[in-house]
Amino acid sequence: MTKDRKAPLAACVKQSMERYFHDLNGEKTAGVYDMVISEVEKPLLEIVMRHVKSNQCKAAEILGINRNTLRKKLKQYKLL
Repeated sequence: MTKDRKAPLAACVKQSMERYFHDLNGEKTAGVYDMVISEVEKPLLEIVMRHVKSNQCKAAEILGINRNTLRKKLKQYKLL
Protein backbone atom coordinates (compact mmCIF):
# COMPACT_ATOMS: atom_id res chain seq x y z
CA MET A 1 0.00 0.00 0.00
CA THR A 2 1.36 3.38 -0.91
CA LYS A 3 1.60 6.31 1.46
CA ASP A 4 -1.08 8.13 -0.56
CA ARG A 5 -3.60 5.34 0.12
CA LYS A 6 -3.03 5.59 3.87
CA ALA A 7 -3.37 9.36 4.01
CA PRO A 8 -7.19 9.63 3.90
CA LEU A 9 -7.64 7.46 7.01
CA ALA A 10 -4.87 9.26 8.87
CA ALA A 11 -6.36 12.61 7.88
CA CYS A 12 -9.80 11.56 9.16
CA VAL A 13 -8.36 10.43 12.48
CA LYS A 14 -6.34 13.62 12.83
CA GLN A 15 -9.33 15.83 12.04
CA SER A 16 -11.60 13.88 14.39
CA MET A 17 -9.10 14.07 17.24
CA GLU A 18 -8.54 17.77 16.73
CA ARG A 19 -12.31 18.32 16.85
CA TYR A 20 -12.61 16.05 19.92
CA PHE A 21 -10.02 18.04 21.89
CA HIS A 22 -11.46 21.35 20.69
CA ASP A 23 -14.94 20.31 21.81
CA LEU A 24 -13.62 19.34 25.25
CA ASN A 25 -13.01 23.04 25.77
CA GLY A 26 -10.37 22.41 28.42
CA GLU A 27 -12.21 19.61 30.22
CA LYS A 28 -10.06 16.67 31.30
CA THR A 29 -10.37 13.35 29.53
CA ALA A 30 -8.96 9.85 29.90
CA GLY A 31 -9.00 6.59 27.98
CA VAL A 32 -8.59 8.26 24.61
CA TYR A 33 -6.48 5.44 23.16
CA ASP A 34 -9.08 2.76 23.93
CA MET A 35 -11.87 5.02 22.68
CA VAL A 36 -10.17 5.59 19.33
CA ILE A 37 -9.19 1.94 18.86
CA SER A 38 -12.73 0.73 19.53
CA GLU A 39 -14.19 3.35 17.19
CA VAL A 40 -11.94 2.13 14.37
CA GLU A 41 -11.70 -1.58 15.17
CA LYS A 42 -15.40 -2.46 15.21
CA PRO A 43 -16.26 -1.10 11.75
CA LEU A 44 -13.01 -2.59 10.41
CA LEU A 45 -14.05 -6.02 11.66
CA GLU A 46 -17.59 -5.59 10.32
CA ILE A 47 -16.39 -4.70 6.83
CA VAL A 48 -13.75 -7.42 6.65
CA MET A 49 -16.18 -10.08 7.89
CA ARG A 50 -18.73 -8.98 5.29
CA HIS A 51 -16.04 -9.03 2.58
CA VAL A 52 -15.09 -12.64 3.40
CA LYS A 53 -18.71 -13.72 3.96
CA SER A 54 -18.00 -14.41 7.67
CA ASN A 55 -15.07 -16.76 6.98
CA GLN A 56 -12.95 -16.22 10.09
CA CYS A 57 -9.84 -17.88 8.67
CA LYS A 58 -9.86 -15.56 5.66
CA ALA A 59 -10.63 -12.53 7.82
CA ALA A 60 -7.77 -13.31 10.20
CA GLU A 61 -5.41 -13.68 7.25
CA ILE A 62 -6.51 -10.37 5.71
CA LEU A 63 -6.16 -8.61 9.05
CA GLY A 64 -2.83 -10.25 9.82
CA ILE A 65 -3.96 -11.56 13.19
CA ASN A 66 -4.45 -14.97 14.74
CA ARG A 67 -7.90 -16.54 14.30
CA ASN A 68 -8.30 -16.83 18.09
CA THR A 69 -7.54 -13.12 18.43
CA LEU A 70 -10.13 -12.38 15.77
CA ARG A 71 -12.75 -14.48 17.60
CA LYS A 72 -11.98 -12.66 20.85
CA LYS A 73 -12.43 -9.29 19.15
CA LEU A 74 -15.63 -10.38 17.39
CA LYS A 75 -17.07 -11.43 20.77
CA GLN A 76 -15.85 -8.20 22.38
CA TYR A 77 -17.81 -6.14 19.85
CA LYS A 78 -20.78 -8.55 19.87
CA LEU A 79 -20.24 -9.43 16.21
CA LEU A 80 -20.56 -13.19 16.79
